[in-house]
Amino acid sequence: MINLVGILHSRYGLPYGPDFARAHVALPRRIAAACRAAGVRRLLHVSALNADPAGPSQYLRSKGEGEAALRAEGAEGAGLDLTIFRPSVIFGPDDAFLNLFASLQRWSPVMPLGNARARFQPVYVEDVAQAIVASLDRSDAVGQAYCCCGPRVYTLAELVRYVGEQIGRPRPIIALPEALARIQAGLLELLPNPPLSVDNLDSMDVDSVCPAGDPLPFGANPTPLEAVAPEYLAANAPRYRYYGYRIKAHR
Repeated sequence: MINLVGILHSRYGLPYGPDFARAHVALPRRIAAACRAAGVRRLLHVSALNADPAGPSQYLRSKGEGEAALRAEGAEGAGLDLTIFRPSVIFGPDDAFLNLFASLQRWSPVMPLGNARARFQPVYVEDVAQAIVASLDRSDAVGQAYCCCGPRVYTLAELVRYVGEQIGRPRPIIALPEALARIQAGLLELLPNPPLSVDNLDSMDVDSVCPAGDPLPFGANPTPLEAVAPEYLAANAPRYRYYGYRIKAHR
C-alpha cells in the first residue's frame, strides 16, 4: 500500500484545520486499519520535509501527526512494515509549483513575494517515484524515514526568476515585508483555488532543505531542475502550444 494523499490548504483550526485533520491524520489511521484488516503488511507513506507535530504551520503539524499516527499503529501490533518519505517541494510536468510561477508571470507585470529568501531543494517527481519503488523490496527500508531532495538549494526569489527567464517573461521581484506578505496571502486565500495562503507562508519559516548527506535514499543521483524544467516551462514548448489550442477549442 502506498499513501500519496496530501493537500495544501485547509480551513483554520488548532493545531490544524479540519481538512488537514481528515487528509493528513485521520486517513493514514484508516489506511493502517484497512491494511491490518486485509493482512497487508507493507505500507509506504509520503509525508513532507519538516513534518513535525510542533511545526510552524498547520500543514507541517498535520503531516507530523500523520507520521506519528502510523508509527503508533505499528507499535500497537498492526504488523506494519512502514517506510516514510519526506520530499522537499516536487517539480515535474504539470506540477503546481513552477507552473504556478509561470502562470502568474504571464499576466502580472511584477512579482511581489513574501518570504522571498525562503530556501527550497526541489526534487524531481520521477526521482521520488523511483525511491518509492526501490524501497518495496528492501528489508532495510522498513521502519525508516527518508528525506528526498534535489541536488541544489534555491531561494524562492531565485526560483521565480528562473521560471520567468524560461518562459520569456522575466518580471521584477519585489520582496515583501512580513506584514504585507501576510496581508497578500490572506487576500489570496479567499480565492476558490488559492495560489498562496498564510499557512503556506508559515511553512516557509523553515527551509525545505535536506540535512547534510545524500539528498536521495539508496545512493540515487538526483536530477537537476535545469535538466527537466525547461522542457515544460519554455514559452515555445509544444506543451504550451497544445494548451493554447485547447483553450481556443474550449476544451
